[in-house]
Amino acid sequence: MSLSLLVFYGSYRETRAGIRLADYCVRTLSERGHAAELIDARAVGLPMLDKRLSDYEPGTAPAAMTALADKISAADGFVFVTGEYNSGLQPGLKNLIDHYYKEWRRRPAGIVSYSAGRMAGARSSYAWHPTLTTLGIAVIPATIAVGAITDSLDSAGQPTGPGGEALARSFPGFADELEWWASAVKTKREQD
Repeated sequence: MSLSLLVFYGSYRETRAGIRLADYCVRTLSERGHAAELIDARAVGLPMLDKRLSDYEPGTAPAAMTALADKISAADGFVFVTGEYNSGLQPGLKNLIDHYYKEWRRRPAGIVSYSAGRMAGARSSYAWHPTLTTLGIAVIPATIAVGAITDSLDSAGQPTGPGGEALARSFPGFADELEWWASAVKTKREQD
């Protein structure tokens, strides 16, 4: 079953090594037959949160916010590619997510974390669970964590070295889990 999957990435840094991992996720999910699309928080360009989409009168929200809301509402599942910033959440991605609420409900998501160091974003991954669950997202049990991001993926998002080999070995199981949950939800949504 072909799925509509959104891959979210949120770094605003000048040198964004994590975009390599986001591109890898989009490419690999697309190769598995899905409509996978990168949603880059920096490119979307939402302001620091002052009003959620639901706080606007109908028809008055910024066009970029409304367009993304439509994509989120239509998606079968999500992947959140997140770096670890001071042992916590990536602020650009958190800001984008907080602009929406009901649009996220009753869909699964996988978390793919990364860092320049050996912790591979594990603390960030852990911090995302309660945030996503609060929004009504079912976080799948499988996760991916990539350490030494610039040694694990080259500038074209191709796996390199031992870290890249580990990513290539673990991604199919992660994708299988996401597909199972997203297919189940898609079937249920089509019945309702």
